[in-house]
Amino acid sequence: MCGITGWVSFDRDLRAEAETLDAMTETMSCRGPDDRGTWTEGPAALGHRRLAIIDLPGGRQPMTAETPNGTVALVYSGETYNFTELRRELTDRGHRFSTDSDTEVVLRGYLEWGEALPERLNGMYAFAVWDGRHDKLVMIRDRMGIKPFYYYPTPDGVLFGSEPKAILANPLAPARVRLDGLRELFTFVKTPGHAIWDGMREVEPGTVVTVDRSGPRRRVYWQLETRPHTDDRDTSIATVRSLLEDIVRRQLVADVPRCTLLSGGLDSSAMTALAARQLGEHGEKVRSFAVDFVGQSDHFVADELRGTPDTPFVHDVARASATDHQDIVLDAHALADLDVRAKVIRARDLPMGFGDMDASLYLLFQAIREHSTVALSGESADEVFGGYLQFFDEEARSAETFPWLVRFGRDFGDDADVLRPDLTEALDLESYVADGYRTAVAGIRRLDGESDFEYRMRRICHLHLTRFVRVLLDRKDRASMAVGLEVRVPYCDHRLVEYVYNAPWSLKSFDGREKSLLREATADLIPKSVYDRVKSPYPSTQDPKYAIALQDHAKDLLARPAHPVFDLVDRERVHRAAHRDSPQITQASRRGLERTLDLALWLDMYAPDVLLT
Repeated sequence: MCGITGWVSFDRDLRAEAETLDAMTETMSCRGPDDRGTWTEGPAALGHRRLAIIDLPGGRQPMTAETPNGTVALVYSGETYNFTELRRELTDRGHRFSTDSDTEVVLRGYLEWGEALPERLNGMYAFAVWDGRHDKLVMIRDRMGIKPFYYYPTPDGVLFGSEPKAILANPLAPARVRLDGLRELFTFVKTPGHAIWDGMREVEPGTVVTVDRSGPRRRVYWQLETRPHTDDRDTSIATVRSLLEDIVRRQLVADVPRCTLLSGGLDSSAMTALAARQLGEHGEKVRSFAVDFVGQSDHFVADELRGTPDTPFVHDVARASATDHQDIVLDAHALADLDVRAKVIRARDLPMGFGDMDASLYLLFQAIREHSTVALSGESADEVFGGYLQFFDEEARSAETFPWLVRFGRDFGDDADVLRPDLTEALDLESYVADGYRTAVAGIRRLDGESDFEYRMRRICHLHLTRFVRVLLDRKDRASMAVGLEVRVPYCDHRLVEYVYNAPWSLKSFDGREKSLLREATADLIPKSVYDRVKSPYPSTQDPKYAIALQDHAKDLLARPAHPVFDLVDRERVHRAAHRDSPQITQASRRGLERTLDLALWLDMYAPDVLLT
């Protein structure tokens, strides 16, 4: 796992721009603390920061291959889980390898198959190839968008990077945000290709972007497609189990210590149990980690979202699978700490508004990194198998909008309420969301004979897999890579995603519960307590000290009336929330305070030019 960046300028020799390339590369140091490298040839300059996972001494980058017609150079971030098979195939085709790394397999694969390479890859990846034979840059991103990848077209080429900060380190890319960028910040919907920063774009998941002298062009090599599902229940359950066995086995491969993220829910418990069984075949124990909060298990209060605390279920799984387990227990002071919040915003380049859940995720990963370099996560199982409450909520099911927004509005309130009324009017978030929804559902194919209800559920599943999960994948990648931890997501394997997506909803929920296929496919591995447990989201602190700390930080900010954050947020609303008796702070007020503080920190760090046009 690594951080990549680069610059292509067809009208200049970039060997004179070493200082700028170094600055771009160093923004990725957290993603790659183990090594750095740069490469420049004429119009192309590549930078790389490495987190060594496979072939520690041999996987240095940028990696090059000399051909009779020019140099081909690669910077690569991610993991290719089928690299062993590809290496064997390439060897049979006459390629010779000098390292054991998957990076060299990708480079040699490009030499053999060119831009048709990604169709052969199983993994999470974002990589760029400068093809000196044809004077072109080829940028490729994995199917689900697990690894981030951004680019910024210039008049004579392009800038690119794993994160926006790498691109913003180049003077050609001003730190500017317009109304559409702010809209994206406040809607909790990932618009494909949208990067929030003005002029910047994402390489979309499942896409190849090629840049030559005529400019960028894009090709979609994978997308979620509707196909008939003909397997019966027993066959579907057996297929899910077989896929999971293969996926976890592949994703446990590493030359560094690895672990699992364990929440005590079905997703992470099944994955941990599979990993424990597979490692046990080799006499190894799996390490597992869970997040908890001071006093939460003893004083937990159930609500509509979370009916049970995680810790008892975590410990049931740890005992059943004999993991080497550790709880990471956080207090309210750490969660509200402005330095921690600033590190989260720096990791994401944006104030995305997850509040204490962002801070706890960052602190969890920071603690894990002291013991492991690779972690397996249960992320995306809810999107794949149908686990969220909105899948079973009739109002959310029938609404002509993104179904999670119905739940969020009911459970958390609207954190956009903290904005100035004139900005709220200019943003017109309702229309932005409506337009995005119409675009998102327009291309979802309906099977012949599919009932209205099944098609409705297909659309909901598709929206979660193409709009919702990408928000969470980006969050997890940024928080983990900010501390040099690689997080792998087995449930995002495209084979599993394709198979389960096309299973009808009646099969996904055959027992009237969420994630029926996953539960039955792993029933022999998990404790009965976990088998019976109702879905519970990622935990949030219930400690009133956290809200009090937010209010104190907000009061400090209010004492600076000239702060540019008050060009965006309503100072009077912030004042009311900051001075309300802490027991009376609603979820919406708490989220409004979190959003305000995050916006202020972001403005302080990036000093963006915010244009309300």
